[in-house]
Amino acid sequence: MIKQISIFAENKKGSMREITRVLAEQGISILALVTNDSAEFGIVRMVVSNQELTFDVLKKAGYMVRADTVIAVKIGDEPGSLDRLLLELLESNVNVDYLYMSYDRNNAVPIAVIKTPDIYEVAECLTARGCKLLCRGETG
Repeated sequence: MIKQISIFAENKKGSMREITRVLAEQGISILALVTNDSAEFGIVRMVVSNQELTFDVLKKAGYMVRADTVIAVKIGDEPGSLDRLLLELLESNVNVDYLYMSYDRNNAVPIAVIKTPDIYEVAECLTARGCKLLCRGETG
């Protein structure tokens, strides 16, 4: 399992650029990213090369930041791979809070980043079903 950083950011022009600027200045790579917006604020969720530093520099820059454990699962790079993973979760009676995709640059395979209420139980279940989970430091 890996850590994801969530940032509560104002929904205004240049807001994303300010976040990426802070990270770029620290040499932090964004490995996966998804944004959700509302009228005034949004949540930016990302997996980064250095979770602790990201958390600290964004806090110092005035952002509300949170770190969560998520599951990152390697899936095949062919049609139906995500569907098969979601079927595994459904058959295991797992509720998915949200999911977004990334790509493992080192191994050239898609990665599904999943947030679920019972993260450790789900990780155990997926591993038992033969799924390859990424651990901290493996994303790339």
